[in-house]
Amino acid sequence: MLTLAQAQAILATALSHAEKSGFKPLAIAVLDARGAQKVFAAQDGTSLKRGEIALGKAHGSVAMGLGSRALHKMAQERPYFIEAATHAVGGSLVPVPGGVLIRDTNNMLLGAIGISGDTSDNDEAAAVAGIIAAGLRADTGA
Repeated sequence: MLTLAQAQAILATALSHAEKSGFKPLAIAVLDARGAQKVFAAQDGTSLKRGEIALGKAHGSVAMGLGSRALHKMAQERPYFIEAATHAVGGSLVPVPGGVLIRDTNNMLLGAIGISGDTSDNDEAAAVAGIIAAGLRADTGA
């Protein structure tokens, strides 16, 4: 189970990583394995819908059991499948990097983080930094 303390630590480190790296303002959503929101933050200056995009990256990853980098590859190779999957999960699936599964050291799924605001690769880097700092395993889908 992903605890609130773990989710908060992931969020704090992801924000710190982004600030130290000079990233644009981010929106960050951390969900548990059920897809329930544990923590969310939007830095000052994020655009209006960045929060929904971050949630879509995290939710899509949990719903499909894959990091959003894998979903991005699937979208390129099988666009109709990803379109259907997006519909099946109620539209909350954003198939670009920045949605990272959170796993424990035994590879059990604990949840996912979704980040939006900078490039997809930078969003993913901030997510991975947060997860690793919490002593957990990041699964980007690469």
